[in-house]
Amino acid sequence: MTNNDVLRRLRYALNITDNKVLEIFKLAGYEMARPELESIFKKEEEEGYAECADLVLDRFLEGLVINRRGKSEHAKPADASPGRRITNNEILKRLRIALQLRDEDIMAILALAGVQLSKSELSALFRREGQANYRPCGDQVLRNFLVGLTTKYRV
Repeated sequence: MTNNDVLRRLRYALNITDNKVLEIFKLAGYEMARPELESIFKKEEEEGYAECADLVLDRFLEGLVINRRGKSEHAKPADASPGRRITNNEILKRLRIALQLRDEDIMAILALAGVQLSKSELSALFRREGQANYRPCGDQVLRNFLVGLTTKYRV
């Protein structure tokens, strides 16, 4: 999945307006102009489409956590290295934090999209990369999670 897809699907699933998206970016210390936001939300084939960089998606997820949970004095700043790639596992972790989801909640959301994961399969997605039971989160799992979120929050 592209970062643009993730951002578009999250905005739709959580019913977030463009103004609120700009506020969420601002909470993470990222100033985004409306034209930049509009170009990110366009489809690839549309004129004026701009690819959403990993840093931009990272800032949105950080702002979403702050918006939903409040700013934490104990939270360490996210790694904002220019070449750093954001993984599907990190996206899932941030959404779990922002929406205050437990394992059962995530499994229920995935079930809404017709996906069944065991608790151990799910916990493997949240392990640190390099640990013995770490499992990379595939695009299909993330896509189905976002479909389930849409079903939960929009229906």
